[in-house]
Amino acid sequence: MSKDQNSRDQNSSDGRPNRRRMLRLAGGGLTLAVLGAGAAGCREDDTADDGGSATPGGGTPSEGAAAEDGQAPKPLWTKSTSARTYGDNDELVAAAGVVIATGSPLAALDAKTGEKRWSLEGGTVPGAPLLLGNGTLYLASSKYDGTVGGYDPASGKETWSSRLGKEYRQPRPIAVDEKQVYVIAEILEADGSSRTNVIAALNSATGKVAWKEQRDVGTKQNGVQAVVQGRYLVYTDFKKNLTVRDTATGQQVWTQKTTKTNYGFFAIHQDLVIIPQGQKVQAFNLSDGAEKWSVQTEKFNSFKEPTVLEDMLYVADSGRTLWAIEPQTGKKVWQSKALADAKAQVPRHFVKVGGSLYGATDLDKQGGVHAIDAKTGELRWTFNDKSGDHHAWLVATDGKHVFALHGEKLHALPV
Repeated sequence: MSKDQNSRDQNSSDGRPNRRRMLRLAGGGLTLAVLGAGAAGCREDDTADDGGSATPGGGTPSEGAAAEDGQAPKPLWTKSTSARTYGDNDELVAAAGVVIATGSPLAALDAKTGEKRWSLEGGTVPGAPLLLGNGTLYLASSKYDGTVGGYDPASGKETWSSRLGKEYRQPRPIAVDEKQVYVIAEILEADGSSRTNVIAALNSATGKVAWKEQRDVGTKQNGVQAVVQGRYLVYTDFKKNLTVRDTATGQQVWTQKTTKTNYGFFAIHQDLVIIPQGQKVQAFNLSDGAEKWSVQTEKFNSFKEPTVLEDMLYVADSGRTLWAIEPQTGKKVWQSKALADAKAQVPRHFVKVGGSLYGATDLDKQGGVHAIDAKTGELRWTFNDKSGDHHAWLVATDGKHVFALHGEKLHALPV
């Protein structure tokens, strides 16, 4: 790999450094002193008059949007939050009638009105996800006492707690299924330092440790992206490893080095793990790691983060082309140049409501949240709060609203 190629992979589509990844890396290494710094609380006196900029997309605005063709809808409400984000998709979640953005204190806002429903002092650990599963929100303890807690997202009440053990530090939940919560934690040495880490499964009913396995020397406990699919726990890390473990035993099924993982993001569909690697998107069998299919983009372009929604794979490349691909076969369903035509920023994460995709971008004057026709890839409109905030956009949905987080501003958009 040439130096120029590597530089392009570490940069955004217009050649600038990928700021969200730099922030994410920094967030994983924050000290307790930094964590003790005061963070702004959730303020509920903000009005909902923030407008959205529009990017003509050649399509019809989604239901509930402004009547004029190509115009972004005005938010139903806009609130300031205590959000401390580093650009990962798991820092904004919607469930049980509330929307929650990572921060300190951690606050849940009513999805319909934006009013605060509950808050949790101490909030979230920088770099740790908001992990939803089994109707529970799982969080690493902001007290750094070695515990992982489970909370009712509707009320904020703690419903579950587990502790890996005194010999481990800073356990962080990474994935959850119907029976177990999976965490990664540092293994403490006698002098209080840590050079290795462990991956473990905690029983989601009792909190007891089901199994734990030491990871290879050199791996880190932060920067892990993980998903459970059936009997397999699949994850990537900063060291460009793609690893699959058996959820019953913790034993490694297979692992392989990836050439370029676009910071470790991947998608799962049925028996396949789908991962972008520079010019290619590749699909591997979960059972044995054998390649099932691959798709290649144009020279000098690279694929961004993939998302599978309703049995369709959506992924953009740095050439501002948006792809819809059958996830089981790799067959291209459509390929859209609408983003390039509008000179719009490339989305890196998608949610889907009805016939529309909503894609969140990194910071860019031509970015924000794009509404895209899911059948054709045509750009309907782009919402941007024009704040100029340096944080990446995050997007989530409860099926009735699209929530767009940008820095400390949280917007509820109609669908």
